Amino acid sequence: MSFDSSIAKLGLVLPPAPKPMGVYRPVVVSRGMVYVSGHGPLQPDGSVITGRVGADLDLEAGYRAARVTGLAILASLRAELGSLDKIGRLVKTLGMVHSTPDFLDHPKVINGYSELMVEVFGDDAGRGARSAIGMVALPGNIAVEVEAIFELAS
Repeated sequence: MSFDSSIAKLGLVLPPAPKPMGVYRPVVVSRGMVYVSGHGPLQPDGSVITGRVGADLDLEAGYRAARVTGLAILASLRAELGSLDKIGRLVKTLGMVHSTPDFLDHPKVINGYSELMVEVFGDDAGRGARSAIGMVALPGNIAVEVEAIFELAS
């Protein structure tokens, strides 16, 4: 099954591909690699999920924000490449969680993103290296920011 078909089969709704909020490109393709700039939890209606996990949001809401962030990344990949079927695999993810100093479950939050990638790309192609860290603040008070590196299919 194709990755684009996975989106439909899973009943996922991708938001419009986010526009850059500064002087950068959301996606850069170079030498067989696809570099995705930091994305936030952009919902299909254009709103974003904001707040600090551990204060404004609980673990489950943070997990959902990370999953929504993954959908925004998929939208940017599809907009840039024309099809998710051009992706070979996820290589590396950096997940940042806007959290209180005493919140320690950053990896569980970023699992929302990582589990989505496995659902769409499969266990082998969708499971990459990953870091999950807490941040005192993120732009616009967003709950989660994720950047990723993918490899193009050969």
